[in-house]
Amino acid sequence: MQTGTIVSLAAYFLLMLGIGLWAWRKSTEDSSGYLLGGRQLSPSVAALSAGASDMSGWLMLGLPGAAFVSGLSASWIAIGLFVGALLNYIIVAPRLRVHTEKTGDSITIPQFLEERFRDASHSLRVVSAVVIIIFFTLYTSAGVVSGGKLFESAFGADYALGLWITAGVVVVYTLFGGFLAVSLTDFVQGIIMFVALVLLPVAAYASLDGQFASTLSAANPRAFDLFGDLTLVSIISSLAWGLGYFGQPHIIVRFMAVRSVRDVPAMRNIGMGWMGIALIGALATGLTGAAYFARTGTAITDPETIFILLSQLLFDPLVTGFLLAALLAAIMSTISSQLLVSSSSLTEDFYRIYLRRNASQKELVMVGRLSVLGVALVAILLAYDPDTTILGLVANAWAGFGAAFGPIVILALTWKRLTRNGALAGIVAGAATVLLWIYAPVLADGRTLSSVLYEIVPGFLACLATAMLVSLAGKPPAEDVVRTFEEAEAERKRLTAEAS
Repeated sequence: MQTGTIVSLAAYFLLMLGIGLWAWRKSTEDSSGYLLGGRQLSPSVAALSAGASDMSGWLMLGLPGAAFVSGLSASWIAIGLFVGALLNYIIVAPRLRVHTEKTGDSITIPQFLEERFRDASHSLRVVSAVVIIIFFTLYTSAGVVSGGKLFESAFGADYALGLWITAGVVVVYTLFGGFLAVSLTDFVQGIIMFVALVLLPVAAYASLDGQFASTLSAANPRAFDLFGDLTLVSIISSLAWGLGYFGQPHIIVRFMAVRSVRDVPAMRNIGMGWMGIALIGALATGLTGAAYFARTGTAITDPETIFILLSQLLFDPLVTGFLLAALLAAIMSTISSQLLVSSSSLTEDFYRIYLRRNASQKELVMVGRLSVLGVALVAILLAYDPDTTILGLVANAWAGFGAAFGPIVILALTWKRLTRNGALAGIVAGAATVLLWIYAPVLADGRTLSSVLYEIVPGFLACLATAMLVSLAGKPPAEDVVRTFEEAEAERKRLTAEAS
């Protein structure tokens, strides 16, 4: 690794650690401050934090790689995600900000669901927390693997060393600084990612001396065909990725943390602007990269490394280090969010419920920090085998969360007739359908249904239908539950009107 690259990466790591130290001194005196930043995030920090924690390494590796191979037809997933994120801001964000505060000042999604339905049995909270902890531990492991592979492929470092460096820096600033540190580092990481995804495709385009379109068309005649070889079902499957947003705890928790409902419109505009340009930049990186390598006649073994290769070929080592730091930022921002959500569930949804109901705020913060460390260590151990079959499950975690939680979150915020039993049955039905779709070899040739249609589509529909049918078949919610819902809605409408 060249000196300039080392300098850039070292500066990036020091900046992240510095933010964590500042946040540690600022707002970790109580559980709400450590796990939700005291609900005081500005709209810009909340927006970029949501975006950075959402996109992960997929934005810098997976999407450019898909565009490199398929051309513009790779855009459908990006379109689905953009529309899904926009609807999430419109439907979920303002309601979740008010309802979580009105229902017991909830600071985790499982706690909100329990408080929303006055579930004294804790069954809804525990089932939700179990799903979150299991999937996010595996999800975190996948992120750590990405960091290890980045150090191995781009820097020639040992894979295991890459694991520990990536996870170590994230754990330090997350463990000490909590939600505020995660959100502030996400904000900075979001800016770095944004600049990189504008800078790299522009530089690649400029290097082609105006021959971009002709070069790419000669190499791939269908590169600019939005439909390519896609079928209607495959387009639906790609667009359906957007359904996952409503049920991603590490994203929607940012809606709970923004200062006020009045700030949601500004948060939405900033977040969607960032996301739109970032997605276009990722697609442009793949397309310009395909033209660049076609023109130079250089072979590329793994299309998903196009971002790394262009960074090394087009720029000075100091700038290359910055661009690789952007890739690390994408990976680390998601890991930190997943660690904190897992820690929140372990602390608030298990420790506080079953072990120490009267635990002090100082004790809860300490448990939260130990939970971050514990989840991280398990994730690192799982990541030691980069080819573990766990990664196959992690690839479907987006669908699992989206199908299990998405319809329930929407219904809990918009339909006062939803019951505890309906929500619980919906979560189970959604998760079970996703797992059946992924793993049951029910087709004639032994393939799974996932090979035909993305599992979030049937999972989302199964959850939605089950929750509604079970709710309508049972007793209506208690009067106090309905009253709290109506009060929260009245408050949301009042604050929204004031903001507009």
